Amino acid sequence: MIKSSLIKKLLKNNPHLVQKDVESIVNIVLDNISNALSEKGRAEIRGFGTFSVRHRNARNGRNPRTGDNVVVPAKNVPMFKPGKSIRDRLNYKS
Repeated sequence: MIKSSLIKKLLKNNPHLVQKDVESIVNIVLDNISNALSEKGRAEIRGFGTFSVRHRNARNGRNPRTGDNVVVPAKNVPMFKPGKSIRDRLNYKS
């Protein structure tokens, strides 16, 4: 799902809200998650999941086109760990 689809779905479920307000709310939530991650923190949404930052060490890689060895620098990457309710919905067997 992309952000515009999320906004449309929220508007459909809440017809009393104005599109501009829903866009602002979605942007505020996403900005707060981004800000928490940029400060090396984490953002937890109960019943949904947790966003966090993990550090990846530098390593040696390989360019698939030329086969040359390449040094991949260390970096921080965002991670998402789904909550139990999402995992249960995805793995539900009827």
